[in-house]
Amino acid sequence: MASRGEAEIVVHFPTMHERVVDELGRRIVGGVWEPGHPLPVEDLLATEIGVSRGVLREAVKALVAKGMLRVRPRTGTRVLPPEHWNHLDRDVLRWKQAGDATALLRDTSELRRIVEPEAARLAADRAGPDDVRALYDALAAMETAAAEPGRSGYVEADIAFHRALLDAGGNRLLGSLGRAIAIALEHSFRVSTQTPGAVEASLPGHRAIVDAVAAGDPAAAAAAVLTVVEAAEKEITRSPGLSQDPG
Repeated sequence: MASRGEAEIVVHFPTMHERVVDELGRRIVGGVWEPGHPLPVEDLLATEIGVSRGVLREAVKALVAKGMLRVRPRTGTRVLPPEHWNHLDRDVLRWKQAGDATALLRDTSELRRIVEPEAARLAADRAGPDDVRALYDALAAMETAAAEPGRSGYVEADIAFHRALLDAGGNRLLGSLGRAIAIALEHSFRVSTQTPGAVEASLPGHRAIVDAVAAGDPAAAAAAVLTVVEAAEKEITRSPGLSQDPG
């Protein structure tokens, strides 16, 4: 047990079920099995992966629930096209990040442009004292992390800020969306803060968002968010982590 004042680190070891779901999901997203094509015969696939047929079947059920597979008595288990997938599912986002990081970054930026300015308008109209305090607390955490060597915790604080913004409008669907896309936001923020000076440059924009929400100024809040999103897009194009990307 951790001593007083020390954080207790909990390590999660994937279960066999989780490992098989992960293996199949990565293959589907990676295009190993094309949409419309059947998965290999159950016995052969279970043997290849090294699990029982029962474990494999449970993993298939999990991917059916994510919209990635369809099971039919006569035609077997087939891969569904990406338009059927639940792209807000945490596992699907993680597999997309590993398989096509650039596409995920593009999709995340487009989603942010569509959602966050209007979320900021709602927040400026509806946010209560607790909502504003949560935003200022997240901003303070960002500023503290930015001043530390290695900036440990900055991305987590940035995610907390944007989730607090989505929560502040009082729309529960927006709040749930923030929780659903946390992995996509984390990936985007880690890439956009790799260039020198990017972290420091982002802080005034985030403060402008909170100040506008606190002042009850929807137009200013929306404009401030859009400025932050556009700045992040520019940093992503300059990021050394994308130097291998052809597009």
